[in-house]
Amino acid sequence: MAAGSSPSSSSSNSDTSQQVDRIALLYPKVNESETPLPRSWSPKDKFTFIGLSQNNLRVHYKGVGKTHKDAASVRATHSIPAACGIYYFEVRIVSKGRDGYMGIGLSAQGVNMNRLPGWEKNSYGYHGDDGHSFCSSGTGKPYGPTFTTGDVIGCGINLIDNTCFYTKNGVNLGIAFSDLPANLYPTVGLQTPGEVVDANFGQQPFVYDIEEVMKSTGQSFTEELASIKNRQRIQKLVLAGRIGEAIETTQTLYPGLLERNPNLLFLLKCRQFVEMVSGCDSDVRPAAHSPRSSPNVSPSHSYSAASIGSVVSSSPSATNGFVANGTCIDNGFEADNVQMEVEEFEETSSNGVVNGTEKMDESDHSPSRDSTGRQNFCQNRTVLEKILAFGRDLQTMSEAFSLLAYTDPWSSPVGYILDPVQRESICSSLNSAILDSHHLPTKPPLDLILGQAQECLKLMSKIGLGACAFASVEEYM
Repeated sequence: MAAGSSPSSSSSNSDTSQQVDRIALLYPKVNESETPLPRSWSPKDKFTFIGLSQNNLRVHYKGVGKTHKDAASVRATHSIPAACGIYYFEVRIVSKGRDGYMGIGLSAQGVNMNRLPGWEKNSYGYHGDDGHSFCSSGTGKPYGPTFTTGDVIGCGINLIDNTCFYTKNGVNLGIAFSDLPANLYPTVGLQTPGEVVDANFGQQPFVYDIEEVMKSTGQSFTEELASIKNRQRIQKLVLAGRIGEAIETTQTLYPGLLERNPNLLFLLKCRQFVEMVSGCDSDVRPAAHSPRSSPNVSPSHSYSAASIGSVVSSSPSATNGFVANGTCIDNGFEADNVQMEVEEFEETSSNGVVNGTEKMDESDHSPSRDSTGRQNFCQNRTVLEKILAFGRDLQTMSEAFSLLAYTDPWSSPVGYILDPVQRESICSSLNSAILDSHHLPTKPPLDLILGQAQECLKLMSKIGLGACAFASVEEYM
């Protein structure tokens, strides 16, 4: 055994290593090389009446304690990193001493340590003698119960909404402070002889289950796989121009949804009319492309100009992603049955839509092709009559209806309506309506994550971080 070493010192080093690992595991997003975590009280950032021991985790009072001027506090070694998300520490009252004038809380760098936490500006504390909370003032407010020898008081800070809460013996006492500034330090203060407290910054398991709180904070992914596949199937139908099938599938999987959103149903019907003109909708094309091709879907609702005027125009510009929050909607559909197989769409591409145009088997009743190879369904009498009958029920959609006035709708002044990109907004609106009907965020978490990543890149560029030039969010979309 080397000189100066002993089994006890070796064991101590092992324990320290385990403590460091445990704290790091609580806050995996924190880069401690840049923003170290608080791990003990600072022997350099305390008032003289404070004594430290046991690896700077035990605090005891060594002053006279005659008046409030004899109060003394100590701050932790480092401020709380924002990347913690939620930070928490606990203090066990070893002894309340003579009067139990103890305060536990937070303070900013530079706050006077000759005071209990909460008495000074940018200082916040929960006091044991009266149970009051003190927010940058010598006057407290009733908050929680008093605490004494044997109690364990926890202090947590939510760095998402900048609030602070306390716990007593594992019970959450609720929010004590809000609108907290950044870069606060864990702080404890004592005022009368005999007061002793021990701190736990995460070296040992907490009395309060803060890890469960961390898991439940933020937006969780709770939608079942079958529900995701349901929405994927509908989105793929809309983006393929098969609006009639999308409407029927929505009505089957989500009964009453479109009836409760008549404006959305009207938009879908208008788009179905456009897709009938382009030849993509299943009502005017051979049914062989899909084993579950829908029967003729004709409007069953009448619409007035007033109802059209309230159509929502603020739908997202991109289709809400295929992964989102929600609850499973089966309504008799098995997960395997609702999945839109890739092969099915490959068949659609070969027998149906190719870059927004239609390909059909040649027959006596097939529409003629123009010079670009696109088929003009408006020159087929049977198809044209079906489109006209469908369009009359929709009434006021003048722009879309005017497509029929042109021999070549794609080259007409309103030909842009036929562009497949026009399907995206209606697809997004329908997906949002489905999510909203189940009281879920209308913007899926994956969409939010990508949006936040893009904003981070903009911020990196703005503050001059050259690394932003080598990061591309689009590559992962």
